[in-house]
Parts: sequence; C-alpha cells; structure tokens
Amino acid sequence: MSQPSHLFSPLTLRSVTLKNRVVIAPLCMYSSVGGFASDWHLSHLGGFARGGAALVFTEATAVEPAGRITHGCCGLWSDAQIEPLKGITRHIERLGAVPGIQLAHAGRKASVSRPWEGSAPLTAVHAAAGEPPWPVVGPCAEAVGPGWPTPDALDEAGIARIVAAFAASARRALAAGFRVLEVHGAHGYLVHSFLSPLANHRNDGYGGDRAGRMRFALEVARAVREVWPSNLPLFFRISAVDGPAGGWSLDDSVALASELAACGVDVVDCSAGGISGPPHFRADDGGKPLPKGGERLPGFQVPYAERLRRDAGVKTMAVGVIIDPHQAEAIVSDGRADLTAIGREAIYNPYWALHASQALGVDPEHKLWPDPYGWAVRRRAEIREGLKKIGYA
Repeated sequence: MSQPSHLFSPLTLRSVTLKNRVVIAPLCMYSSVGGFASDWHLSHLGGFARGGAALVFTEATAVEPAGRITHGCCGLWSDAQIEPLKGITRHIERLGAVPGIQLAHAGRKASVSRPWEGSAPLTAVHAAAGEPPWPVVGPCAEAVGPGWPTPDALDEAGIARIVAAFAASARRALAAGFRVLEVHGAHGYLVHSFLSPLANHRNDGYGGDRAGRMRFALEVARAVREVWPSNLPLFFRISAVDGPAGGWSLDDSVALASELAACGVDVVDCSAGGISGPPHFRADDGGKPLPKGGERLPGFQVPYAERLRRDAGVKTMAVGVIIDPHQAEAIVSDGRADLTAIGREAIYNPYWALHASQALGVDPEHKLWPDPYGWAVRRRAEIREGLKKIGYA
C-alpha cells in the first residue's frame, strides 16, 4: 500500500500542474555548437523526464551571443534555434514531465572556458584553437577579479537592448513549446551584478540604493511577463545572499521577491553566492558563513527559501545539496519551500525521483515507472525477493 507524501503531491501554477514537487535544476552542459541544442540535450533532458521529475529545466540559455558563459552554452537569440528545442520539449512532455527553460545573460562572467578546461577567461590561446574571447558587459567597468576582463559598463540604451533580448527569447521559448520559464538572476551573472552593491557602483537610476539596483531585474521580469502567456508560470532565480560583508542580503531578497511577485513572478528559486566566488553556509542557522574551507552542508540554502516564502508571501523553490528523499520530503511537508530542485544528484542518478518514490513508500509496486521499464523493474523486484528467500543478499 502506498504512503502519503507531500513531495509527491501535485502543485498547480496557473494552468500548469506539476505531478510532484521534484524539479531538475538548470544544469549547464557546455555541449552546444553555435548556441544550438543537440542530440546530447535531447538525451540528457529526456533522461530526467523518464526518471520521474515533474519539471525539467534546460540549462542557462543565453539571450544574445555575448550572454553565453562559454562557447558551448545554449542560446535562444535566433529563430533558427527554436526547432532543435521543439524536439526536446515534445520528448519531455511525451515522458510525462513539464519542459522549462532558464533564460540568462552571463554579463561580466561571460567569455570563459568550459569547467573541465579551467573556467578561466578566454585568451589568445583559445582564439588560436577556434574559440576567441568576446567583449563582456556589466553594470560598471569593474572586473570580477584579478585576471578577468574589464567589462563595458552598459548605458541605458544597452540595458534596454538586453531587456528586449530577454523578451524576444521568451517569445521564442513559447514557440519552442516550453511551459515554464525562469529568468536567471543569480550567481554573479548580469542581473545579479546589477542587484549586488559589491558589483554595482552606478550613480544613475540603475544604481545607488536598493530600489535603483533592483530596477534592471524588475524591468526584465516585467518585459518577460508581458510576452509570456498569462496562463503559464514564470520563475526567477536569485542569489538570496552574496556572502561577503556589505553585499546583497536576505532582507534585500525579501524586498525583491515581493516586487517580483507584483510583476507576475510565480516562484522564486533561491540559490546564493557567485558575485565574487562561491560562499559556504551552514544548513541550520539561516546562512552564516562557515570558516574558510568549510563545506556546503545538505540543504544549506533551504533557510532562504523558507524566509522568502514566509515574509514575501511567494512560492519558493529550494536548491542546494538536496540529496536524500526524506530530506526533500521534510522541506515540503514542513512548509519550508513549495518545490525542491535537484541538480548534481540528478546527474549522478537521473532516476532520483522514481527512487525517491520507492524510499518514501509512495510507489511500492513501481507503477510510476514508464511502461517499457515498469514491467521489467517489477520483475526485477520479484527476482530479488526470491533470492532473499533462499539466502542470497
């Protein structure tokens, strides 16, 4: 007999109903060519849908060529990029999941090599190999750190151009068949760099106080919401805290989340850090930094989702070292977040959601498995049970 579960209860966002609260977070694969999705992405994302997750996000998808992180990043700045994504969204839906896309602009953290190549700024060496660097942009002409390129400070015309690029990419996302859209406003990329006082030292209407620094993020949210159908949900990922002293704070995030909700954002996706490198936070104290060299503990960002859900009155998604089904169940059942996002754990185990349904007693008879797998998995269970009876482990 199946057991009740909050993690495996449905959630309706506008006209879209998610069959459970397990979301595959946007996971950059750095495997595109010219910004185009490929068979790699079809197989990669289809595996998560087959594995039982309710909502499967594509990786951060750039709204213009200069907004890519690497030469291998996906893009949606051209109508020509729609068709390959159509096959992916159809495949995800056929497997019973909802296809989502994250739109992004890397800003001053663009033009770097792939992670397994060092994630360092591109140089003449890369150019000689066919992957030249490109100019980067930011709120100010201030680099991320030593050895990084100095960005061009965006003027108001440049800001308006990128806001329009987000909206244009959202239209293409709809044409490609996506049912959920997320704006990437975290991890030191362009939107986050405008929000953070550590990166934004402008003295015009896009800088200064918190309202000025939030202006770009809110303009992007409004522009996307205007073209994204009213019956489809909009997510917004934020870095709830910067980490370093004097940076963007959790109180700032509560204020931003309230404003985003007023712009028509349905879910705030609560990550952290990235403005000047990854922070380390405790899981149990609301985000105080660990000593240097400390590890990120399971659920270390859940307090951010909990605080925004409570104080801003928005639905939230928790992400960050969520690895155990019982941990994820407790996050939802305790009202700390509405959704749980699985990332690297899903790469390791694309069937995480189906395995979680087993661990929580939701699906003891493997009925949630796709039919071509379910019958075989049920037979496997019978064989294993028979082996146990005759003394085999």
